Amino acid sequence: MTIKISDEGHMSVKAMMATILQDQMTLRGVSSLSPSDYEEIVELLIEKLRELEFSLAAREITNKHER
Repeated sequence: MTIKISDEGHMSVKAMMATILQDQMTLRGVSSLSPSDYEEIVELLIEKLRELEFSLAAREITNKHER
């Protein structure tokens, strides 16, 4: 796994996730995607996770009010 680190010595979580995804896809024989494709996939995954988190929090609040 190759992780690119910025001049400040750190990289974003999104960049790390994109690198991990790219490495895992390559291990599975997928090599047709560009680095920007992996970044876009990670961005979509993070967005979906946020939506799920908000939905679960709303459900929890609703359930508390119904009790």
